[in-house]
Amino acid sequence: MSFQAYLDNIETKTGLTPRQFIALAHERGFDDPATKAGTIIDWLKQDFDLGRGHAMALVHVIKKGPAIDAKHVGTTGPHRDESDTLWLDGKDNR
Repeated sequence: MSFQAYLDNIETKTGLTPRQFIALAHERGFDDPATKAGTIIDWLKQDFDLGRGHAMALVHVIKKGPAIDAKHVGTTGPHRDESDTLWLDGKDNR
């Protein structure tokens, strides 16, 4: 599954876009560089029932923004993405 597909699936499950999750994380101070991934994962599990893989996708965008490593862009593997920049504003707006 591509990184973008993880984010799209999270939106389908929760009704929230990645950008909305970033805003919620910011309200809680989870975008602070000192915040550990486990803290964010626990929050996402408790409040949104997200599993570890999906939560880690959100941890990435909360801590690092929309840029991803280009090594999977344009490949034919299961984790390929079309771009090295993730779309954070909702799958229906892409």
